[in-house]
Amino acid sequence: MTPAPAFPPPVVLTGGSPHAADPLVVLLHGRGADERDVIGLADELPIGPAYVAVRAPIAEGHGFAWFANRGIGRPHPDSLRATMDWFRDWLEPVASAERPVLLIGFSGGAAFAGGLVLDDPGRFAGAAILCGTIPFDAGVPTTPARLSGLPIFLAHGADDTVIPRDLQDLTWRYLTTESGAPTVARKDAVGHSLATEALTHLSGWLQDRVSHLAMRSTGDGAAADDSCRWAGFEALPPRRGPRPQVSTSIPQQQTSDNAPLEIQQQLLAELSSLPGVTTRQSVLSVPGARGFMLADGNGPADAFLVVPAGEFAHLHPSYDGSMHLALPGRLAADAVEKGWAVAHPLAGTRLTPGMVLIYGPRDAEELAVVAGIARTSHQYASGGQRP
Repeated sequence: MTPAPAFPPPVVLTGGSPHAADPLVVLLHGRGADERDVIGLADELPIGPAYVAVRAPIAEGHGFAWFANRGIGRPHPDSLRATMDWFRDWLEPVASAERPVLLIGFSGGAAFAGGLVLDDPGRFAGAAILCGTIPFDAGVPTTPARLSGLPIFLAHGADDTVIPRDLQDLTWRYLTTESGAPTVARKDAVGHSLATEALTHLSGWLQDRVSHLAMRSTGDGAAADDSCRWAGFEALPPRRGPRPQVSTSIPQQQTSDNAPLEIQQQLLAELSSLPGVTTRQSVLSVPGARGFMLADGNGPADAFLVVPAGEFAHLHPSYDGSMHLALPGRLAADAVEKGWAVAHPLAGTRLTPGMVLIYGPRDAEELAVVAGIARTSHQYASGGQRP
């Protein structure tokens, strides 16, 4: 067994709010930089959170800057484990379990941030992966739905030759599809650097996430998932075949393997007949999308895509055939894991955290499952019998 490295005490620089209850944003640098360089990023980010930049620990073959020096995305498991333990030993006295902690990592720091959230998703409130990758094959799980409900901001440079292209592509696919993370992803015409526009959008994403966390700390919208069940089946069955392609931009749309028109019409008819439901143009979606409204729904705010309108789901136009709906977090994760759904990029920032895109059903068997998922969303919004 590799002996534990002798890491020095953490060296940190701080900025932003001095209050221990405010969200903590940890800035993690990459190759050729240190905590003095990355703390400057706080000046470009929202006022409100506390910011801290942590110097990468120095030990032979270890430290998150090492990821940039020796193959980003494929650190040795022993190195990653030792460095994460060092980081957590520093973090625990600094931030209580109730204090939201968000990670922003650049290059090697991005790989380290990715390792931390994959190792313990429930400990963190969000992460930005900038000009880097998550650490595949490094002893942390990269299973479907591992990051469900955890907002991610991903920024890559289209001309980045520092990060191996295969790892960039693998990171992009995992985070925007099967990870379950609501991921805002962008690729800019730059190299191994953060584009000005990307920095602007990062600031907006962070502000939205912090505002969402503040709202939920008051109890507005939060709902317990423990009693929720699927409507119509004991367990959600796995979907057959590969996932269809879905756009990573807004509006989020299914672009391949679309539902046949007659199946879409059957799904529309089934959902329109649900108790108390009216249908009209969606308040939230593209022209032609049919919104399902529940005027007298007594469910929590989290059960609706647009609370004032009572819209809990909408079916996209015929060229798409997928639908957006709200589910309790545990069931949203199950739908992603079983291959029926992908998280909406803005879930947990601007929209309800359980918002997912459900792939359009391809046949009668899939129609029955998708209709059951939609009935579950309807029961969640109804606030009567728990799904």
